[in-house]
Amino acid sequence: MKKKLCLAALLVTLALVATGCNQASRVSYNLSQEADNFNDIRQITVMNCIQGDVLFQMTGKMSITADVEDNQLEVIVEDENGEYKKHFIGLSDNVTYVVEDVTTNDVDQYQYTMNFNPKMWLPFDAETID
Repeated sequence: MKKKLCLAALLVTLALVATGCNQASRVSYNLSQEADNFNDIRQITVMNCIQGDVLFQMTGKMSITADVEDNQLEVIVEDENGEYKKHFIGLSDNVTYVVEDVTTNDVDQYQYTMNFNPKMWLPFDAETID
């Protein structure tokens, strides 16, 4: 009886764990692993939100870690010789970034583009109507 109860409890636990892992979570994990293993090409765009300027972009095979404690991105890049270099990107209240996976060059229904409108990052003064 105890064995059947333990087996039933194990099956219920496995069922709960299996239903908790949805496809999006698995895909997200797999994509992150591929990028962190330097199999994908990523592009980082760093923007100054006050001026609306793109400060710089990095493109290549890279592993990116957000270091919340030091308020920076830690970027390890693999170069064409298979050597690795580590870069740090400091973040602040007015600097933000976007990371894109740009591995594929195929054009199909899943291809997307990302356009930045610098005007949306500029501060403005709201006028009130009297």
